[in-house]
Amino acid sequence: MTDKMDDSSKSTDELKAQRHKARQQKVKAAVDAKIAKAQIEKGVLLVLTGNGKGKSTGGFGSITRAVGHGKKAAVVQFIKGNWPCGERNVLEKVGVEFHVMGTGFTWETQDREKDTLAAMGAWEAAEALLKDDTIDIILLDELTYMVSYHYIELDRVLEALKNRPPMQHVIITGRACHRAILELADTVSEVQPIKHAFEAGVKAQIGFDY
Repeated sequence: MTDKMDDSSKSTDELKAQRHKARQQKVKAAVDAKIAKAQIEKGVLLVLTGNGKGKSTGGFGSITRAVGHGKKAAVVQFIKGNWPCGERNVLEKVGVEFHVMGTGFTWETQDREKDTLAAMGAWEAAEALLKDDTIDIILLDELTYMVSYHYIELDRVLEALKNRPPMQHVIITGRACHRAILELADTVSEVQPIKHAFEAGVKAQIGFDY
């Protein structure tokens, strides 16, 4: 009796294993087909948008990966103030070029003219990078706000992105990305919040939030 139960259990396990293998073979075939089809090499425009936390962090992760592969990278930070930036502390030491708008959040400055001038200064640095074919990848951190607030003309941004070197990758981060930029992008990821410690009264902390 026991032998029959063992045989039955073994047969059930074997059947499950066979079914699992068959499913995974189908998955592999589908993935292999997509890999075989994706043979284009080009500079990719990636947009990380949405109201959730982690957009800039994701952008900096891609910059770090590129540098790890010996690529030349640059970062333009819009909105950010003069407080410490852990990513900048590391990446500048390995040759990543940084341009920081430096005025902080618009609700702190409350000075549209000052913010516009600062935004244009940072954008002019970005335009120069977007013409430089020695730069493999650029992070335009929080650029979306500059377009939303009309500090930088949308058409000027689109023109620079369209005319950049063909193999240059660009990452744009920030909430409420303009539809025209989303349409131009090759890849768009939207980060949505489920919970955020700040809403529960937890302050932004160095080494974790910035």
